[in-house]
Amino acid sequence: MLEQLKKILSEAEVELSSVDSSESLETARIKYLGRKGLLPSLSGEMKKLTSEERPAAGKALNHTKKVLSELFEQAEKRCNTSEIGDSKFSIDVTLPGRIGNCGTKHPITGIIDESVEIFRRMGFIVADGPEIESVRNNFDALNTPADHPSRDPMDTFYFEDGRLLRTQTSPVQIRTMESNEPPIRIVAPGRCFRRDTPDATHSMNFHQIEGLYIDKDVSMADLKSVLLNYAHELFGPDVSIRLRPHFFPFTEPSVEYDFSCIMCGGKGCGVCKNSGWLEIAGAGIVDPEVLTNVGYDPEVWSGFAFGMGIERIAMIKYRINDIRLLYENDIRFLKQF
Repeated sequence: MLEQLKKILSEAEVELSSVDSSESLETARIKYLGRKGLLPSLSGEMKKLTSEERPAAGKALNHTKKVLSELFEQAEKRCNTSEIGDSKFSIDVTLPGRIGNCGTKHPITGIIDESVEIFRRMGFIVADGPEIESVRNNFDALNTPADHPSRDPMDTFYFEDGRLLRTQTSPVQIRTMESNEPPIRIVAPGRCFRRDTPDATHSMNFHQIEGLYIDKDVSMADLKSVLLNYAHELFGPDVSIRLRPHFFPFTEPSVEYDFSCIMCGGKGCGVCKNSGWLEIAGAGIVDPEVLTNVGYDPEVWSGFAFGMGIERIAMIKYRINDIRLLYENDIRFLKQF
């Protein structure tokens, strides 16, 4: 066995000295060290040796393994150096670098950022508040009656301690007014939660952007001018706006506002149900009772508030027909933005 080990080592030294590629090096590795290679096969012969022969044979076998490993390591370094220097692996440092694929904003984030920038140009600042709110801030201070359907556990997520997941971003208005003296001009983008059954136009988790302006002698004309300017900047100068009478507990008078359909230009199509208008959200003059609840004198101060769903704006702007697409994280859908 000792003679065979010497022969294997001698042959390996000669063969590895002429190896010049990764392929030939791997072939040699399999030949000498592979599972059925020369050295493992010879190692299996140890059981045939006598107890007197085994110590010397084992020592020689370990020595051969060590030397072979060193030879293969040296040959590998030589091959790597040779291949890097070869023309097909060379690097032209004068070529421009590769530009990685950069991610883009999610359509919801994009609409929020774009809307915030529009309102900032009109003098609004961003306000924020917690997603877990008190019943007072979410309902009571906003003049919502105790028997209002929105308070029902079938519509709102309540915690055992009485708090809730906010159903709207309007509580930010209450927090802002209670901690600041007027005049106030804010927008509050954020996430809201309601017990809705998910379908093409509804989700239990959605986003709103709320607006509030408190000052002296604020009128409905001021509200309409802000909303019209927002519509023009977001959808273009050809978009019109209309206000329709409605009711909300926290505004009086209250309106729902529509934008002329951007799909058909107001002529009527399947998207706007041939009406020429797209319903956006609600708004109105802040109810004097709400001002009283936060310590403002309604004889001195007045204001307007408005709110809109970010997902609805995104669906209109990007022609999305199912709100669930915004939450499924399908890269084929998101990469379009």
